[in-house]
Amino acid sequence: MQVSVEAGEGLERKLTVQVPAETVESEVNNRLNSLKGTIKIDGFRPGKVPLKVIKQKYSGTILQEVAGELMQSTFREALSQENLSPAGDPVIKAQDLILGQVMEYTATFEVYPEVALAPATDLTVEKAEASVEDTDVDNMIDVLRKQKMDWAEVDRASATDDRISIDFVGSIDGEKFDGGSANDMPMVLGAGQMIPGFEEKLTGMKASEETTFKVPFPEDYAAKDLAGKEAEFAVTVKKVEEPKLPEIDEEFAKAFGVESGDVEQLKTDIRSNMERELTRRIRTLLKESVMDSLIAANSIEVPSATVQQEAEALKKQTEIQTPGSNLSVDSFIDDAKRRVQLGMILAEVAKTASLTIDADMVKVRVEEMAKDYDDPDEFINYYMGNQELLGGIQTLVMEDKVVDWITDQATVTAKSSTFDDVMNPEAATK
Repeated sequence: MQVSVEAGEGLERKLTVQVPAETVESEVNNRLNSLKGTIKIDGFRPGKVPLKVIKQKYSGTILQEVAGELMQSTFREALSQENLSPAGDPVIKAQDLILGQVMEYTATFEVYPEVALAPATDLTVEKAEASVEDTDVDNMIDVLRKQKMDWAEVDRASATDDRISIDFVGSIDGEKFDGGSANDMPMVLGAGQMIPGFEEKLTGMKASEETTFKVPFPEDYAAKDLAGKEAEFAVTVKKVEEPKLPEIDEEFAKAFGVESGDVEQLKTDIRSNMERELTRRIRTLLKESVMDSLIAANSIEVPSATVQQEAEALKKQTEIQTPGSNLSVDSFIDDAKRRVQLGMILAEVAKTASLTIDADMVKVRVEEMAKDYDDPDEFINYYMGNQELLGGIQTLVMEDKVVDWITDQATVTAKSSTFDDVMNPEAATK
């Protein structure tokens, strides 16, 4: 067998394989001889059919079978001989095969790149530093109070954060439009439920008062027949209610799982949960910083076939999580490329640093995840009994090992932050 390799653009390789005619002919003859004892052809007794006749009738079919099997076996041998690792399935083209002549075919495919890592000591990563303060706990209690908030009717003019109930009729050029009318519709002023300008017109009104005003629909409004048009609304305020927050007392504590009703125990539980979430979030941000540093320092070319497969997997995952999303595969290419690059870099880091994980590490990670569920034992048993799910956990555990190793080697800059800065970065930047 003769093998030659030609490098194409980027990671593409073209492998040409030649199989000696003698190898092909010998295998074909062996197959034909094995048919002599079983083949039945009119005019000949079983087992007495001449080999020449069998060749005339079956050599073409046997030749194709042999060629297919030889391509598979010799392709594997050629890859091993040339130390090549294909990324994705090859495109195989074979020359017309004639018995007695050399069998030749080409296989075109991409290979995985060799990853030469930048020194980990040259990397810089950022680590947030924050703690849960008493004010953070108080703010969280306020959030919980709003979850249990009730409404109390009041005899005064409406204000922001009040809930009002209204009847309204909308029209454009004197004609009512679909969806432009409602009765007894509740609306929290300032919540942005209606088009811009609508709620502002109702602030300062009392129950039983009526008003008429005009506001335009936004240019990008979903209903194209209304977008950009000015509408007139006739509105009657039916009721004004103000928010009524519950007292922080025994009943409130019990509502959030403290059977004793002890408010201090509730605060302790809240702080514990917040600290656990903060620790996780800081860890996530550190991991993101490590990944960004690795990507920036190790620019590698990745096989397009592998990126395409990853993009298709991301698309399917999105369709499951968000039915009707209807996004194209191309929408996921950039994310897919980053994931493939990171996968190769992380694998090389693990190899270089001789990082390993064991079953105990995986179980600890599963047990940590189980703390967020009502029945931790059920969660643990479910995961530990599912090899596919465990495979995903193993990947996460190895990523954690890589993050720890890189953090030990790299320059770590501390970023002083608050609980809100870490947990709600979008709000912090507004």
